[in-house]
Amino acid sequence: MKTNLEKYCISFSSTIKEAIEKIEINEEGFILIINEKNVLLGIATDGDIRRHLIKKGVLNDKIVECSNKNFISVDQKTSYEEIYKMLDDNIKLLPVLNNKKVLVNVITKKNIPERQQRDYYSRAKAPVRISFSGGGSDTTSYLKNNNGAVINTTISLFSHCSLKKREDKKIIIDSIDLNQNSSFQDLNQMNSNPGKFKLINALLNTINLDHGVELSLKSDFPFSSGLGGSSAVCASILGCFNEFRNDKWDEYEISELAYQAERLYLGIEGGWQDQYATVFGGFNLMEFKSKNNLVIPIRISNEKKLELEASLILCYTNSNHLDLNIHHNQKNNLVNKLVLKNISKSVHLTYEIRDHLLKGEINKMGQSLNKSWELKKTFSNKISNEKLNIIYQKAILNGAKGGKLLGAGGGGFFLFFVDIENKNKLIKWILKAKMTYINVNFENEGMTSWSVRV
Repeated sequence: MKTNLEKYCISFSSTIKEAIEKIEINEEGFILIINEKNVLLGIATDGDIRRHLIKKGVLNDKIVECSNKNFISVDQKTSYEEIYKMLDDNIKLLPVLNNKKVLVNVITKKNIPERQQRDYYSRAKAPVRISFSGGGSDTTSYLKNNNGAVINTTISLFSHCSLKKREDKKIIIDSIDLNQNSSFQDLNQMNSNPGKFKLINALLNTINLDHGVELSLKSDFPFSSGLGGSSAVCASILGCFNEFRNDKWDEYEISELAYQAERLYLGIEGGWQDQYATVFGGFNLMEFKSKNNLVIPIRISNEKKLELEASLILCYTNSNHLDLNIHHNQKNNLVNKLVLKNISKSVHLTYEIRDHLLKGEINKMGQSLNKSWELKKTFSNKISNEKLNIIYQKAILNGAKGGKLLGAGGGGFFLFFVDIENKNKLIKWILKAKMTYINVNFENEGMTSWSVRV
């Protein structure tokens, strides 16, 4: 709040009598003397005036004759901490001057300016996941008549989001991943032509956005790589919006909203695990039934977790799984009894892997991943192809004990398990084959959000 300076100020040409009358009105016991440009020339208190009159001054003398020209002042950048200390040290008033010594405000103990509203941002990051077994059993079409289960963990590759609320309805989105910066007048305009931002548009409609926003997005991973990246993007955006809510969504609700945007609003076919994985984080057994989903954390000793981490490697196949309709094809294959039987075996394998992890039987993970991959390939003939089969075979010849393709299939990342003494051999082959690798680093936390003033 800015002070009404009129009641504190008087012209340098005014008399002492006029100054006393103004002091009576402001009831603060002081007056500020300014020139025609509002430059502060001095300060006179009722004590200064009284002492001047005792020395035979008269009421018609100019007020500047008894003013204090060596006054203490502050500028607009002076911290509240400094101001508080000055006022606490028996300084009754602090004139605020700009760089031209023009008076812009007056501070007293009972009249301290309110703190300026600073820009308020919410931020969030959400990790991607690697899955070990059970993929395909988490789809709604399978859960109509069966129970599903998957086992996965998050890794230290994130989708990052920053959000600022706007006073208007404008929507501004800047995406490093899409190399796109777009602006929309409001959500209705965005709905008519979202361009590359269909996923974000689906999220904004899912949460019924009623105000403008500025969104900034970037990810640590390539899209369509089988790591559940789109769900991580959704989770990071929802985490930012959650920071502005009084009634905050919990982990299940955020997961369900991400599912709603991807699967229902956009109609992207797929399972349930990605949304839960990125939001909850860490090692989890996820059980899926027709009416409810349950996320069960798996506790592994730190020593065994480090050993498993060191024994895993991600190999990027230099291809992704865009436009292959794998989930749709797999859905149609559920009429095939062999496919249903193998998905059921994959669920059973999920519980075997859980037991291996709980018992610290890390050496059995390679064989389990190999079983998981062999079962997964039978769910759809689009999951693997000649190129991917050759990559897998050569990886085994170069030290891998097992592995599986992550995500729907058709491309993206292979997850390989390798004895640590053979890890360098596998890495050298990956590089020689002109592919890239990433060392696995587990991430214990799921989607994390926070807010900041800048």
